[in-house]
Amino acid sequence: QLQASGGGLVQAGGSLRLSCAASGSTFSIKPIGWYRQAPGQQRELVARISSGGSTYYTDSVKGRFTISRDNAKNTVSLQMNSLKPEDTAVYYCNVWRMGLVSDPRAYWGQGTLVTVSS
Repeated sequence: QLQASGGGLVQAGGSLRLSCAASGSTFSIKPIGWYRQAPGQQRELVARISSGGSTYYTDSVKGRFTISRDNAKNTVSLQMNSLKPEDTAVYYCNVWRMGLVSDPRAYWGQGTLVTVSS
């Protein structure tokens, strides 16, 4: 299981660092994604990182967010800079796979709330 933490309330332009802690010996070989769901919106992929460190970012966060992983500690982090009110959402981490966002059987955990005030 993966557990997201590090959310909070921040002013626009500020920064937060989210952390995703995982259990299990196979963590290092799995691609991990950070997702978010804003009120009234569908859940979306924000960033993902492969087992080898290759990264992907959705257009709205490119240049502001950085995803990284530490396989020795079984963690994946999301550094969020220059935050905007539209980044307000519950953020989740999960093992990435095609179709995960639209899978009604997917388990998401509690997530961590990020609130950006204007």
